[in-house]
Amino acid sequence: MSAADAGTPGRGRRDAAGAGAATPRPGGAGAPHPGTLAPSGVPAAAALHARVVVRRRDFTVDIALDVAPGETVAVMGRSGAGKSTLLTALAGLTPLDEGEITVDERVLDRAPRLRTAPMHRGVVLLGQDARLFPHLTARENVAFGPRSAGVAASVARSAADQWLARVGLPDAGERRPAHLSGGEQQRVAVARALAARPRVVLLDEPLVALDAVTASEIRSMLNERLIGVTTIAVTHDAVDAAALADRLLIVERGRATQDGPVREVLAAPATEVAAKIAGLERLVGVAAGGGFVRDGMRLESTDAASLNLAATEGRALAAVYRAADVRLGAGAPATVSHLEPTPTGVRVVTDSGVAEVSPGEAAALRPGDVVRWSVPPARVRFVAAS
Repeated sequence: MSAADAGTPGRGRRDAAGAGAATPRPGGAGAPHPGTLAPSGVPAAAALHARVVVRRRDFTVDIALDVAPGETVAVMGRSGAGKSTLLTALAGLTPLDEGEITVDERVLDRAPRLRTAPMHRGVVLLGQDARLFPHLTARENVAFGPRSAGVAASVARSAADQWLARVGLPDAGERRPAHLSGGEQQRVAVARALAARPRVVLLDEPLVALDAVTASEIRSMLNERLIGVTTIAVTHDAVDAAALADRLLIVERGRATQDGPVREVLAAPATEVAAKIAGLERLVGVAAGGGFVRDGMRLESTDAASLNLAATEGRALAAVYRAADVRLGAGAPATVSHLEPTPTGVRVVTDSGVAEVSPGEAAALRPGDVVRWSVPPARVRFVAAS
């Protein structure tokens, strides 16, 4: 039922650049030692521990996060849920109202008194905008952070050329951002971030503004270049989570509502938001007779874990399934509320659940029609519901 798999534990993939975070200063955390700037010289992966509390107008973001060295954690949720606030707090751009942020044993922030400036954290942030310096060439953009940290100009530029080659732009060194495509600018931003040798990389939807082909290419590049780098990636796309992350954290109104391996979260969503992210429908009911019931509708499952949950009579359950797996014509009655065209068919929204059918099958349906629907037991899973 999952849209993704969990990836390889300990494999990070991310970017960073922005708001000064990718510009370490001499002596700052994450700054490379002068003269030792080979692209392969990635510092030892760092452990990140944080409790981020930021009060917003409508709700408070309160998220605890523990990321193992080299682990990649994807963060997903609805727009405005607090995902970007989490990243900007970790990057030092948003002050904590409460909480603490540590990288390995070093305390970066401890509200309300201790706060480390972004350029001294060893943390870099890359968002949708590459934020390259427009007056500098690609080479000088990549070399900027190391040079600011005291690396000799010739060494920094040589390493920058190597980084540009590693992100697929071996001949772009002399080009300025105005002469680079959006995808090329993001590649340069990745090179600039990694050349600064960060301990932690934060990605805030860096692929969302790119076309599908370019996004796929950069996703593959990130998958390779960020191996072993501790990373937190905010994304709206389950494909990104599957490709880049070891774990998936679901955030709703400033709180973490589910956290676990990507495959497990997407296969067994604990909330309606998580189900939508996974491309699944989620109905809440109770266990009865070894199956799931809700308002006279009954669903069965062949999944062993689901059957184990359903064995407890009266237990609160959620049934999860794909709308495309629904069969119309037999089963429980439901009243059609409306029809929604999709790229692959038509979503039939009823008062009991949702089905996705072909345009031909939907042609005869109208709001108010009563249909019968069912889901093959092999395509249904049950998860605990509170």
